[in-house]
Amino acid sequence: MIARTTGRALAMGAIGSVVGVAAYSISQTGGQWLSVVVGGVAGAAIALGADLYRRSVQLTEVRLVLPGSEMTFKANTDMRQAALRMFFQAATRVATRPLDDDSGNLREALTSLKSLFDLYREPLESGAAPPPPAEGDSVHELVLDILNFELGPFLAHWHPRLLEFEQSHPGRPETEWVDNASFRQALRALQQRLRPYVIGLGSIAGLRDPERHLRRSAWHSAHRTDTVPPRSGEDSRESPAEPPTPA
Repeated sequence: MIARTTGRALAMGAIGSVVGVAAYSISQTGGQWLSVVVGGVAGAAIALGADLYRRSVQLTEVRLVLPGSEMTFKANTDMRQAALRMFFQAATRVATRPLDDDSGNLREALTSLKSLFDLYREPLESGAAPPPPAEGDSVHELVLDILNFELGPFLAHWHPRLLEFEQSHPGRPETEWVDNASFRQALRALQQRLRPYVIGLGSIAGLRDPERHLRRSAWHSAHRTDTVPPRSGEDSRESPAEPPTPA
């Protein structure tokens, strides 16, 4: 913290020195064009300094112990914003919300997971992701683990199997699919594995208690009734109840 504060102070001091020298030169020459040029340079320097400060302000270190690995993040503003978006993208989908044995739609669950996969992959493929930090791990390295080792294999395994049933038995309910129970069991296992990654994203984002967003509070559990009308779309079939209890 002291080193960062000292660095920012030196940077702003250097900018102030440039502005001071420019002001002195203008006072000596009285040149109008020199005033314009120096003013533009000073403005650009101040803007650059402000941008550097914004990107580095509140730089914090976050250490995560994940399944099979340990990662350390030097989280700046850009990294926290990216992690926050990815946290809530997962926290509002079936990736972290349970699909009860007697409810839900398996095709829509797979579609929800595929949408999350695409949302996470798009910044990596488009080049919109910020460059890796000079120190520590990148939040997008964490996302690569989610894509390559969790979401990708799950979708590759279950999508063709469900599609085969849908094409072979058009119009038949999913409850007649021989792999219905196996799919739900595998989905619960996936949710368990994804949970520490999603909580890790919340920690990088700076959320005080990211896990609380993944569970139903005691008050909501006590006041939950069956009279609450379902919401439209995916939410009408996927209850916003708490995710499975961690192992």
